[in-house]
Amino acid sequence: MPLPLRSPGGGRLSPRAADAVVAGVVLLVVAVWTLVSARYASEPALRTVLGWVLILIGCGALYFRRLHPVAVSVVTLLACVVYYPLSAQDGPLMIVFALALYTTAAEGRFAAAVALAAVTLLAVGLGEIRQRPGHRQIDDTSLVMLAGWLISLVAVGRAQRTRIAYLHEVEQRALAAEREQEARARQSATEERLRIAREVHDVLGHSISLINVQSGAALHRLGKGPAPEAGLATATEALEAVKATSKDALRELRATLRVLRGADEPTPTAPSASGLALLGDLAARARSAGLDVRTDVTGTPVPLPPPVDLAAYRIVQESLTNVTRHAGARTVRITLDWGTDAVRLRIADDGEGAPEGRPLGSGIRGMAERARAFGGELTARNGDDGGFLVAARLPLSRPGTTDPGSTDPGSTDPGTTEPGAAGPGTAKPNLRPTTPAPTASDSDASERDPR
Repeated sequence: MPLPLRSPGGGRLSPRAADAVVAGVVLLVVAVWTLVSARYASEPALRTVLGWVLILIGCGALYFRRLHPVAVSVVTLLACVVYYPLSAQDGPLMIVFALALYTTAAEGRFAAAVALAAVTLLAVGLGEIRQRPGHRQIDDTSLVMLAGWLISLVAVGRAQRTRIAYLHEVEQRALAAEREQEARARQSATEERLRIAREVHDVLGHSISLINVQSGAALHRLGKGPAPEAGLATATEALEAVKATSKDALRELRATLRVLRGADEPTPTAPSASGLALLGDLAARARSAGLDVRTDVTGTPVPLPPPVDLAAYRIVQESLTNVTRHAGARTVRITLDWGTDAVRLRIADDGEGAPEGRPLGSGIRGMAERARAFGGELTARNGDDGGFLVAARLPLSRPGTTDPGSTDPGSTDPGTTEPGAAGPGTAKPNLRPTTPAPTASDSDASERDPR
């Protein structure tokens, strides 16, 4: 393997500079050898001058060996063909052709290198055969050695070409792997931002909707001019409901944003209630907004994986938010059915229902995406007897999969189970960068149907 040429400063020489150095070194070797041979062989001055001209042509052509490898090989071969019959000094000009032949094979011109080697061998062989007996310059043994020498030059050049191609392929694969890793990191970061945005939307959208309804109802009552005692009671009740709702919103928002804490911030270890365990509090907040929320539980409750538990909670929360904001309903019935293989949720209201033909909004798409992330399904449609119905099925477990985020419920790592925390899918997010996460502005601008 050829050693890389380096500049005095330690950097590798450019290809053009390296070719110039190689041409200079070869010229120096041939010139010194020729000068030494001239002491033992004399010839006319004209032949000497022509011999030196051929040496300069052959060595100078090496400077272009990478740009025009075949042409340089032909020029150096012709120089040797003219030089050796003409000069009596027999300098090592054959080195020039050998290096050019090797470069031709190393630059990928393998067929041309083989053809030049074959032509050289045939020309030398035919020239020796035509000599009279006793006047041959190269015997049969030397001719065989010349053949082996030419074959070796072509083979080594071919091997060098293969090696360079292999190293280039390895480098390209490494670059491709690095680019793919960077792309995956960017995609993971995007999915994480969308997941956090969805959690923040679920927390703030629900709580702010309840606060809006509670304060609006209080203002409506106060606008009727009630007695001072009744007005004070109404204001107190509304403020207490707003305080409780905002407190819960802050707690859930703090849990969500805690996943972005610094590395030196301690991780809380105290367990806390989460998921469907907070269904009663969720219903109570909705009742404070004037809804008649009824909950029915059938079957035997079983512990759910934390991400599935949180997904179920978020589906109920988003459904109640939609009812509060858009339905104009008085009654909401939440049915929780614990089956042997799945938990089924059903949220039905007696409101106005959604206009027919309207596409589903971002809130319902977000709920459906949560269900699909765990192998479940969700449907949202107008009820048979009026109102709107959201039905979801979440498997209790998925065979052959690892429960993502199955950490302690109180943990604030990506697998946390507090409502508003990291949520489902930190290990296996099912968010798509092309599907925007629902935002508060989406809900504010939507009608009943987007939900």
